[in-house]
Amino acid sequence: MTVIGDIGLDFVLGPLAHWPERGTELIIDRHEMRPGFSAANAALAARHLGASCTLVGDVGDDPLGYWLVGELAGIDVRIAHLPASTTTTVAVLHDDAERSFMTTRGHLELVTWSAMSARIPRAAPGAIALMTGVFLMPQIEHDYPLVLADLNARGYRVAVDTGWPPSGWTAELRQAASQWMQHCDILLLNETEVLHLAAKDNLEEALRELAAMLAPGGIAVAKTGSQGASACSSGRICDAKAVRLNVFDTIGAGDSFNAGFLLALGAGAELTEALKTACRTASTIISKFPRQSIPPAGLAQILGTKRS
Repeated sequence: MTVIGDIGLDFVLGPLAHWPERGTELIIDRHEMRPGFSAANAALAARHLGASCTLVGDVGDDPLGYWLVGELAGIDVRIAHLPASTTTTVAVLHDDAERSFMTTRGHLELVTWSAMSARIPRAAPGAIALMTGVFLMPQIEHDYPLVLADLNARGYRVAVDTGWPPSGWTAELRQAASQWMQHCDILLLNETEVLHLAAKDNLEEALRELAAMLAPGGIAVAKTGSQGASACSSGRICDAKAVRLNVFDTIGAGDSFNAGFLLALGAGAELTEALKTACRTASTIISKFPRQSIPPAGLAQILGTKRS
């Protein structure tokens, strides 16, 4: 699997019962600094699963950027350092399971397809490329139909997780999506994103509409959080239930799902089984804190790649 897109730093801390008053200080019980953003999260999930993965992206030319690259050991990283500070998110976990995010401006605003595409490996037969984080990279967003068409031309099956656009799924963005979705084989969004992109109130109707806009035989997936996931391909709806585990930190759940789903598909799993594998992957990874406690291939049994 090749993952292309947004890489940054996540600083996760919590739980927080209330915001501190101005001028005061709180002591937080748990925290972790780790590689983050969608592309890095998916690549790390592949490493947890014992699968090979190439990660193509950029970081800043600062100490945090070099630290990030070091934390991605065991992954085929093809990363450049851009002349900016590394984009960073502070994620605050509240004690009611809600989350707040504060993200800095930084290197992601400088990412260009012309520079990044030169590092993408040649596609093996049936290879899948996952493209993430388009709305965090404005120069990539501007050329998105050309970006996905380029991946098609290189022989990849293209999977896309756009994330939520800061302005919401406006009519203008829906029109733009109709131009790039024809180059997309697998669309991986959460339930809210699916409903808003399709402008529908019913999830099955929204999935069918989006699947029909993809490349022939395309798969539209809705990640439904603690409920599991649903998908549509060729008019057929499939569902999988989430695995219930004790979870403190849900950040990156959707990215971990993406890795499990695409790796299962690439190994020949049928659609429902791939959804189940993805749900197991996401639930297992987000039940671990800190995430850096998961060793390479520590979750290989999920894919059945563990060797005796």
